Amino acid sequence: MTANWDDAAVERLQSLLLAWWDTGHRDLPWRRTSDPFAVLVSEVMLQQTQVTRVTPKFDAFLRRFPTLEALAAVPVADVIRAWSGLGYNRRAVNLHRLARELVETGRSGLPESAVELQRLPGVGSYTARAVASIAFGEAVAAVDTNVQRVLTRVVDGPERSRTGTQVQALADRLLARERPGAWNEALMELGATICLPVPDCPRCPLRSICATAPYAGTIRERRAAYWASGGGATPRYEVSTRFYRGRIVEILRVVPDSAVLPVEDIGRRLRLDYDEAARPWLDGLLAGLARDGLITLHADGASLPGAE
Repeated sequence: MTANWDDAAVERLQSLLLAWWDTGHRDLPWRRTSDPFAVLVSEVMLQQTQVTRVTPKFDAFLRRFPTLEALAAVPVADVIRAWSGLGYNRRAVNLHRLARELVETGRSGLPESAVELQRLPGVGSYTARAVASIAFGEAVAAVDTNVQRVLTRVVDGPERSRTGTQVQALADRLLARERPGAWNEALMELGATICLPVPDCPRCPLRSICATAPYAGTIRERRAAYWASGGGATPRYEVSTRFYRGRIVEILRVVPDSAVLPVEDIGRRLRLDYDEAARPWLDGLLAGLARDGLITLHADGASLPGAE
């Protein structure tokens, strides 16, 4: 940490950020509950998915599966169907595996520590720490992309170069240990609404102590030049493997539980120009989805898991 970040500076940072959090933040449905299962569901849904897509799905999912036991009691196909619209369907499979694993071992709820939570299927370091701090009050710092951007900008300035391990150590040092859940959520909120890739420094509660704030104009100019030059360009989502994997799951979601959809029918529903020459490509997609537990392959086609 930069030399001038002594205990007094850390306390100042914590005071400014928590005061901002306490005076108002987005009213999101998962912030209205302290139920650990609901907190876990929200964190899993929010992985690589925008808040606007998660918000309408969160309440509907919990109405259908209000507890670990309710989630564990249904076939995984039901969970995949309920996940429709969120993408990254493997998260639904892992959440179902997690629920069954806990119920089958006789647990009536989630483990309360980040270490134990991270042992569960599909739960990484960030999710484990977020749930442990928000739901159980464990003093652990949760670091995602937004939090990393906020902390390194505030402490290091625009030329930040910490490794992931170093950022976690920084987050651990700055953690408001008396209010870890609120602290982690405040950092996430700041990174999602103000300390964006192009920061809105005039609105930031930390601008008076931030090492990057004086260079905000330079950052905007750099980002504008970067995008103007074609930087960050990626292949069109519509032609990506992830897109087609998601489309296959969507196609199978509307097939009755007892039905198996022939591979050729899947191909024709997937692409208007599908023909036999594309069969190896489609077989590869189906095999990958089967390995991930998202579909079941049969001799004559595919289905969501559970079809005979």
